[in-house]
Amino acid sequence: MSAVPSVTADQHATLEARLARFPAQQVLLGSQGVLSYREGGSADSSANSEALPLVLLHGIGSGAASWVQQFDVPGASRRMLAWDAPGYGASTPVAAASPVADDYAMVLKGWLDALGIQRCVLVGHSLGAIIAGAFAAAHPQRVAGLLLLSPAGGYGAASAEVRETKRDQRLAMLNELGPQGLAEKRSGNMLSAHANDAARAWVRWNMSRVIAHGYAQATHLLANADLASDLARFEGRVNVAVGADDTITPPAACERIALAAGTKLQVVPRAGHAGYIEAPAAYTAIIDTFCRASGAQRSQ
Repeated sequence: MSAVPSVTADQHATLEARLARFPAQQVLLGSQGVLSYREGGSADSSANSEALPLVLLHGIGSGAASWVQQFDVPGASRRMLAWDAPGYGASTPVAAASPVADDYAMVLKGWLDALGIQRCVLVGHSLGAIIAGAFAAAHPQRVAGLLLLSPAGGYGAASAEVRETKRDQRLAMLNELGPQGLAEKRSGNMLSAHANDAARAWVRWNMSRVIAHGYAQATHLLANADLASDLARFEGRVNVAVGADDTITPPAACERIALAAGTKLQVVPRAGHAGYIEAPAAYTAIIDTFCRASGAQRSQ
């Protein structure tokens, strides 16, 4: 594995400028605590029937800030929101020590309620796909389209031994390395050999800011979840995409998720697991096309 570069002064300045344009916000969700998020695009969609709000859910080693390249599109005509999942950023963790997807989906509902979003296009990356799938299954009327990027399927359908082994291995790695060590040792696995140094530094930056307790809860979620089962209960519009060079949720695994959802898998050339970071133009185009199609379906 190639070394993961540090953030250069120029990269840091570019990053800080982008983050300043889409600052972290917080909303109080009553008994669920605080939810932190970032927002981009336009909140005024009255002139465009296709401009449903776009909601973006990050993976286990990331956060809301990872989506700022998708926010940073000139003339964006839809409202775009990315959360820090419970236990990430300033977001309050879920209560359960070993949570299930519905625990996170309940917080997602509370957040959307607080922001007045009754219907949206929902995008989940990796572990975020598990939460997105659970929410769509529970609240199908609120999801105009479900787009899963390099989805993690979860180990809920596996044997207890497999679930415990996968969970305990990841928890042991977290305890040994901590978030900063994970970023040093593991962030390079998120990208393909084609990723540039800026993308590698950006993935590392996001992973280094993970909070240990939230990551541990998310590890339990991954062990408990069964995305395919939730997708089987959702009859709405679903697309699945994966990077051709994704070694974490490889195309063969994502093909099984696509089959469970009754859709075709879209494979993105020259992209790894965090494809939306290393190939932002390609993934932004995928997201935009899916949003437009979901909005057009609503208007028909």
